[in-house]
Amino acid sequence: MSNLKLYRHPLSGHAHRAELLLSILGLNADIIDVDLMQGEHKQAEFLKKNRFGQVPVLEDGEVTIADSNAILVYLASKYDKHHTWLPLEPVAAAEVQRFLSVAAGAVASGPATARLINLFGAKLDKDKAIATAHSILDLLNQHLHRRDWLAGNQATIADLSNYAYIAHAPEGDVSLDNYPNVKAWLQRIEALPNFIPMQSSVVGLAA
Repeated sequence: MSNLKLYRHPLSGHAHRAELLLSILGLNADIIDVDLMQGEHKQAEFLKKNRFGQVPVLEDGEVTIADSNAILVYLASKYDKHHTWLPLEPVAAAEVQRFLSVAAGAVASGPATARLINLFGAKLDKDKAIATAHSILDLLNQHLHRRDWLAGNQATIADLSNYAYIAHAPEGDVSLDNYPNVKAWLQRIEALPNFIPMQSSVVGLAA
């Protein structure tokens, strides 16, 4: 049994970013599915791991880390000896943090929310989510003009943090057709060694 345990839901982009970095770093972890539909994440046993009642949660021996971006920072800081995924240099580290904030902000309230409405029936404003999605996709498409990665000259946790909900934006009826630089960036992430995809849902893919 691995010392690492990741509590996740297979359709969660937040969980996928943690699972993706585990795979890329070659770390063996026990992947434990949490049944969100049955409210397992709101039960007392899970709330001991994360009082906010959200996946993912990472356990590393006696250490418990909640929040997907916090998990990325933890894994990169502890297990990436070359500091590739989270640079130590202050300006480079700040640039990575900038895009972790984008993932937690506009990407979460845009493509992630539109997808959440389609897949899970969330009672949220879909038109607003789709508008937010296209606004951030346009900005990212401009940012990725003549550059391969969101922060610096190589892939970092900034890219992994933003990947899943943008790659699966069509599941929220958000087309990527007008964002060629974003699509090329997604392909570069998918070409990384040990990349693993997030499970797709058929909902919205034909739209």
